[in-house]
Amino acid sequence: MISHVDELIPLITVQAACEALVIPRSVFYRAKSSGVQRVAHEKVLPARALQPAERQSVLDILDSTRFQDQAPREVYATLLDEQTYLCHWRTMYRILAENQQIYERRNQLRRPVYVKPELLATGPNQVWSWDITALRGPDKWTSFYLYDLMDVYSRYAVGWLIATTQSAALAEQLIAQSYAKYNISPGQLTIHADNGAPMRARTVSQLMADLAVTESHSRPHVSDDNPFSESKFKTMKYRPDYPERFDGLLNARTWARPFYDWYNYDHHHSGLGLLTPATVHFGHAPEVLAARQRTLDIAYAAHQDRFVHGSPSPQPLPTAVWINPPCHIQEAISPDSVDVP
Repeated sequence: MISHVDELIPLITVQAACEALVIPRSVFYRAKSSGVQRVAHEKVLPARALQPAERQSVLDILDSTRFQDQAPREVYATLLDEQTYLCHWRTMYRILAENQQIYERRNQLRRPVYVKPELLATGPNQVWSWDITALRGPDKWTSFYLYDLMDVYSRYAVGWLIATTQSAALAEQLIAQSYAKYNISPGQLTIHADNGAPMRARTVSQLMADLAVTESHSRPHVSDDNPFSESKFKTMKYRPDYPERFDGLLNARTWARPFYDWYNYDHHHSGLGLLTPATVHFGHAPEVLAARQRTLDIAYAAHQDRFVHGSPSPQPLPTAVWINPPCHIQEAISPDSVDVP
């Protein structure tokens, strides 16, 4: 760059040439006074530094079966006691850092990449979700098991049962009875579950194949691929009357029946525009929202000054519900148009 300034000096001033080439004049004058022009040089390896072959030898020893579980300080001390010196342990750390091995050096478990389930429901009886949760029994280490089958779009509980065991046969019974109860057509429904033994049972998969139901599962080791069932269980177990323990199977079923009636018909769900699951599942949402709008219109006409943002509207019902929406949809959607847990 200094040579370019020299070429321009006969035509323009030094100041103008330096400004044109974005070079401080101090740099130009310093280079001229020293008689050396600044050029890019390759980094010269110091004479006392380890040569590339020596650095590779150190890395091979650190990665060996003998030393792969030991810190560089341990390796350094062990070799020193064996009358072997390779380099200082700080240099060992630098060599590991250069090779991205500053942490665990053993072969790590590499889990396969599982496809993320991406399920969309735009109406009832398109996507169901099911799961099993434990209910504490009367004694320590005793439990009853609640099987819950819910519609993802409406959050309506389409089926449930409580038993003393987790069983694929009971899961088949619940799915088959709910399928018949709601007159599901072949190819209409997807049922999503996690990876528990009853969910992965061959007989359950065969039943879904016979019913022409699409089977979907959460990814292994991913805790939030079945969010709607998990959220429902949390709602249930935070109810004020949820007992610490159930005295017996009959007691658990007796408690669950009013809970499911409340959840389906009285619980105003925040993900449903504060409508109840039954209202959405059975198609009564438009008339309920219209009635709410009339009530709000009356309130607005009576006290317009209290509504600083103009005429109010009831919270809308989401038009679509996703389990794991694709990234481009997640970025584009608005909170009122879609429900994503």
